[in-house]
Amino acid sequence: MIMNMDMKIKRINELYHKSQNEGLSDEEKAEQARLRSDYIASVRSNLKSQLDSINIQEKDGSITNLGKKYGNKK
Repeated sequence: MIMNMDMKIKRINELYHKSQNEGLSDEEKAEQARLRSDYIASVRSNLKSQLDSINIQEKDGSITNLGKKYGNKK
């Protein structure tokens, strides 16, 4: 089953509340870890896209795209 991000967040929250109240099975713990990992990857990807699209106007009037200038560096 393919879940969109809203469904994944809802399921992460459900598993969290269940873990606080009654505990999780090993399968649920694995699902929770996978969902959290997917969520973090999505947030990082979205943030990188936003940062890569930032343009700065230089003093001489030229436009520098920070994603092109710094985005591929690690």
